[in-house]
Amino acid sequence: MISVVSSSLGADRKARLLQLVDAFSRHTVLVVGDLIADQFIYGEVARVSREAPVLILKYDAAQTIPGGAGNAACNVVALGGRARLSGIVGNDQEGRRLLASFPRAVDRRGVARPPSYRTPVKTRILAGGTHSAKQQVVRIDRESAWPIAADTGRRWAAQLRPMLADCDAVLLSDYGSGLITPALAGEIVRTVARRSRRRPVPVLLDSRYHVLSYRGLTTCTPNQSEIEQALGVHIGDDLAALERAGRLVLKRTRSHAVLITRGSRGMALFEPKRPTVHVPIFGSDEVADVTGAGDTVIATYSVALAAGASFYEAARLANYAGGLVVMKRGTATVSAHELSYAIEHDPDTTTEGWSQAGPTQGRRR
Repeated sequence: MISVVSSSLGADRKARLLQLVDAFSRHTVLVVGDLIADQFIYGEVARVSREAPVLILKYDAAQTIPGGAGNAACNVVALGGRARLSGIVGNDQEGRRLLASFPRAVDRRGVARPPSYRTPVKTRILAGGTHSAKQQVVRIDRESAWPIAADTGRRWAAQLRPMLADCDAVLLSDYGSGLITPALAGEIVRTVARRSRRRPVPVLLDSRYHVLSYRGLTTCTPNQSEIEQALGVHIGDDLAALERAGRLVLKRTRSHAVLITRGSRGMALFEPKRPTVHVPIFGSDEVADVTGAGDTVIATYSVALAAGASFYEAARLANYAGGLVVMKRGTATVSAHELSYAIEHDPDTTTEGWSQAGPTQGRRR
């Protein structure tokens, strides 16, 4: 049963968000960036080893699923959108497993496979009893030769350019390989801005280490710890410090909006000449697993902007999705049905920051 919102304004706003979710299926997000194989090995605790004070796990199963930019693409299609993927994987066993793990709806024709490149793998070992939830006990990272060789990046970028012709949004996922650079991002912005279309093409950035190196993108979605590290400040629960940091990032990146994710504290949306909007966390703060939650947030944010959402509307939708995905274990996705259900049953009818004015980047003058 769908709950009834007491105020007509709340009902109208919920209807608007549901309308946007329904529109996801008509829009394509080009996801560009670092592809990572997320490997999960599951086992049951057998006993303590006599060789060392460590647990012996009885192997149960293993699973490889897309991480990094791949996870963002999977979230786009899970939400009902169309996703095209551009990145590189190795011509190795891990790369083959990674490509085979994508849902068929993700268009992978833009993925290059340089012969000398090794697919980066993050292996998480999870253990537990027969009737208990598996808990992560260790993670093993097998990284490729990052940063990626310049000639490899140039050849891949040449294959990327034609893919910009008919997408509705571009999502840049920078995990630090050197594949995504400020120069490449600037070229993408200029290319989509020249396209003749009624609605602008937003270019969004999720950068693990270099968010302040980028300029003039539509928006970015750093988390609070990334901002603290980039600016050399401590924010914590200090809203004044958050305000200063958010405004500084907005100024230095020259973005149209900055969405800072804050874990259990929710999100904060910064736009020029507009009051900061604080979006409280959706759902319970009893988090099961934050693995890949940032990919879910930016995927939802991207497809929402592609569908014509304002920054605030896109942030609200991303907040719902982020709250849902952290309640799932492992690298997970959120479906359009789950998102719509969350909207329908959310009692929050706050009007702060509500706007249907979308981004202007890319609009022909």
